[in-house]
Amino acid sequence: MCARFTLRKRKLKEIAEALEAEYSPDDEPLYRPRFNVAPTDVAWIVEFGGDSRVLRPATWNYLVSGGRPLINLRGENVGSGVGYRDAFASRRCVAVTDGFYEWPPTKGNAPTFYHRADDGLVLLAGLFQRPKGADRYARFTVLTTRPNSLVARVHDRMPAILPIERLDDWLASEPAAAVALIGPASEDALVARPVSKHVNSVK
Repeated sequence: MCARFTLRKRKLKEIAEALEAEYSPDDEPLYRPRFNVAPTDVAWIVEFGGDSRVLRPATWNYLVSGGRPLINLRGENVGSGVGYRDAFASRRCVAVTDGFYEWPPTKGNAPTFYHRADDGLVLLAGLFQRPKGADRYARFTVLTTRPNSLVARVHDRMPAILPIERLDDWLASEPAAAVALIGPASEDALVARPVSKHVNSVK
């Protein structure tokens, strides 16, 4: 599961350059460093637009039938074609983060922060919905998978993480090829750090 993440870079331009992605100058004032992004917040995704990567704001709140919000979706389900077939075929994205939090199942325990040792970007596989109705931004959900051994000490699921060199393969390849990218991060991809229970509050 993934219910909170961070994006602590100082400037949107810095993120776009790291991802070799385009973005709208109109979106730049929306950006600020975030240390505790929660569901329903506006975050940042990358999708494939035409022949280039596009960085844009999106709401972490994918809506399914009946208006039910979906912040996480089991990657095994979309990969096997169980629902979300159209989204998986044409609306794959990544949620742009530089770390995420996981909580152990025992209530009251402090969370653990997972991030790269060099504090680089951590790209979470996702699906998005285009804006409709009163929506100002697209909506997205994060795909989850079985944990690697580092995350398994705390939780039985983790977000599916994509190496930046496989970003275009995820965004633009045929679904059959993209399925192979849904899986736990390599054992050396992340480091773990216990953090304060203050993270429990989105405030």
